[in-house]
Parts: sequence; C-alpha cells; structure tokens
Amino acid sequence: MIEGRIDERGVPVIEIRLTGRTWTATIDTGFNGYLELPEDLRHAVAPQFIGRAESLLAAGHVVTEDQYVVRFPFEGEVRRVRATFAPGDGILIGTGLLMAYRLTIDFPERHVWLERD
Repeated sequence: MIEGRIDERGVPVIEIRLTGRTWTATIDTGFNGYLELPEDLRHAVAPQFIGRAESLLAAGHVVTEDQYVVRFPFEGEVRRVRATFAPGDGILIGTGLLMAYRLTIDFPERHVWLERD
C-alpha cells in the first residue's frame, strides 16, 4: 500500500524517491495518461521516444506533446509506462498508472491511500 496526504492546497499527493531525492507526485484523476515528469528526471528514467500525441486540457485547450516509454519506480518495482516531460519539479500521476489500484482520498482526515486491487 502507498500512503499519501492532502497538501496545503487541498491536492492529493504521494512522495516518490528517485535520483537520491524525494519528489512530490500529484494524483490527478482528471489526467487519463500515466505520467508527466519534470525535465530534471529525463536522464533517470531511460526515455524511449514513441511519437507525438494530442491531449485535451481544461477549457478545451489541445496540446501536442512528445510521448515516451520510461522506466519508472513505483511501489517497489520498476515499470515501463508512457510519460511526457514538462518544466517544473513536480510529478503528475494519471489514472493510467493507477488502473490496478483502489484510490481512497479522505479529505476531512487529509489522507490518501493506494492499494493494489
């Protein structure tokens, strides 16, 4: 099981250890992809370019992004998943990565759980 919290902005987050540092990863249930990673992690996840894809964002904005398959450590194993890269220092976890999990978000208690189904 992975445990997380609701941060000061009211956002569900978990922490991921990678490249000798702890990264904050936002669980974004409105994002049906797998991962959006900061550019600083590009070298650490062995990206393999697989093509370009359009994504629909809030307010109907469409963006075209490079898509990669990356090696991403998650819950004690390294997984090969699709990812994009963006500026910044946060990780976005989409529902694609969470399909085998039960996600519980308890806003009053400010707690998040991910359990493998």
